[in-house]
Amino acid sequence: MALEITDATFDEVVLKSDKPVMVDFWAAWCGPCRMVAPIMDQLTTEYDGKAVIGKVDVDANQEFAAKYGVRNIPTVLVFKNGEVVEKQVGVAPKATYAQKIDAHL
Repeated sequence: MALEITDATFDEVVLKSDKPVMVDFWAAWCGPCRMVAPIMDQLTTEYDGKAVIGKVDVDANQEFAAKYGVRNIPTVLVFKNGEVVEKQVGVAPKATYAQKIDAHL
């Protein structure tokens, strides 16, 4: 399972991570988000120890969604050294997300 990230844990888990962090901004009511969720879960297993894969429920945690200009969901951002280095808006194939992580390992 992808790591649940909240506004309270975002700074520690994402911005201070020494590994690349892929963050899926999603909501329970969003159909396309439900399509991305199993991909994130697979990537969590595949990149264990190499990257952090997490998700932020934008309904419950709006601070960082607003800070990073998330207007549409799902939006997936990749962070490295506290900075956004990749962005994917909408559903994409698993290989697309994997490439975005691989580029920063």
